[in-house]
Amino acid sequence: MNKIAAIYIRVSTDAQREEGYSIDAQKEMLTAYCVSKGIKKYEYYIDGGFSGSNIERPELKRLIEDVKKGKIGCVLVYKLDRLSRSQKDTLYLIEDVFNPHNVDFISLNESMDTSTPLGRLMLGILSAFAQLERENIKERTSMGMKERVKEGYWMGGGRVPFGYDYDQSRGILVPNRDAETVRRIYELYLDGYSLNSIARMLGLRYEKLARQILMRKSNAGYIVYNGEEYKGRHEAIVSLETYEKAMQKMQERSGKFKGSTQNLLTGLVRCGICGAKMRYQRWGKQGYRLVCYSKDKSKPHLVKDPDCTNGGIWATELENVVKEDLFSIGVKTQNNKKVDEKDVLEILKENEAKITEKLKRLYNLYAEATDDALKETIAEAKKSLSELQSQISREEKQKILSRNRREIKKQLSTLRESWGYMTDRERRKVVESCVEEITVANEDVEIYYKF
Repeated sequence: MNKIAAIYIRVSTDAQREEGYSIDAQKEMLTAYCVSKGIKKYEYYIDGGFSGSNIERPELKRLIEDVKKGKIGCVLVYKLDRLSRSQKDTLYLIEDVFNPHNVDFISLNESMDTSTPLGRLMLGILSAFAQLERENIKERTSMGMKERVKEGYWMGGGRVPFGYDYDQSRGILVPNRDAETVRRIYELYLDGYSLNSIARMLGLRYEKLARQILMRKSNAGYIVYNGEEYKGRHEAIVSLETYEKAMQKMQERSGKFKGSTQNLLTGLVRCGICGAKMRYQRWGKQGYRLVCYSKDKSKPHLVKDPDCTNGGIWATELENVVKEDLFSIGVKTQNNKKVDEKDVLEILKENEAKITEKLKRLYNLYAEATDDALKETIAEAKKSLSELQSQISREEKQKILSRNRREIKKQLSTLRESWGYMTDRERRKVVESCVEEITVANEDVEIYYKF
């Protein structure tokens, strides 16, 4: 089988604009070399618009296959980095692909010929320099990106946070129509709703997405790059205070039920006398009592009043009080008959439609006959419409909250029957979804619900 010379040509998108690196320029010089050496049979392998950082290139793959088939006698390139900019890939192609099949490698620019010992030595040295240059480019790019972020500009168009679009001309993030969803996530989370409930209410695919959105400081106008925070030039969707409150709430919730699986009310009970938190404490063989942290000398940072007079309460007693109160809410929900009345939101939207229609008529009248009195009437109607639309927005938000609260109460309607079949973790989850806080002042108990 008569072997041929493989002329390999590669240009990246940027390299196409560089003098001496175009496809035609490389083809002309490599073809001239073949003619000067009396090589009559050659074939072109051209990868246009491909990076040299890896070997995932269609024509290079075809060349490798032809080498393995024994079709090629030598491979010619204009310059070493046209084959690869990676030292590892270059050595792989020479040592593991070309040499085992007795294929010589010739780089025109470096006057390299691997059929000679000097050529092989030069290959190792030059490929090392090619790798060094690539790493230098990467480092310079990274440094430039850091300077860009320090000045408040976004990193680029990739991985744009939910709720924003990337304005390439200005180099900043711009809130889009999903920004309102982002605001709702913070509002609902700070109102006590779980991320799972929020995801369902707002139509997000899964709870993890709601968590990811909540934790992004870009929502508060900051850019986080390589672990460092920088003030961004983009408009914040929520205030820094709101973001920090949500993070604090998340931290509190994450540590709320790390205690014993038997402790139903861990993290929910507060002293009604001094305001300190209360914890479960083993009380001999009698069981557990909930005691005020102000009486715990080992944790001074949790002490509110060292002279607090709260004697605490037996844990089982308080748990039974909370449990029975939840059961009673369930009974009230079952007995509560739905009042057949017109939906408030529906009435507001009907009024909005009426005022909108009125405005259209006023504009038509004003177009026919300019009248200052009409201008005043139009201004009043626009003001009424704006106020009505704000009211509709508030009502829509309230409706979402009310629907979720009704859903919780509906679940409570069967709580007494299902309580005995639930695990400790499931019971705690029910309590946490309903109870905001419980205050205990000796024997006096107050339960504050989230609905």
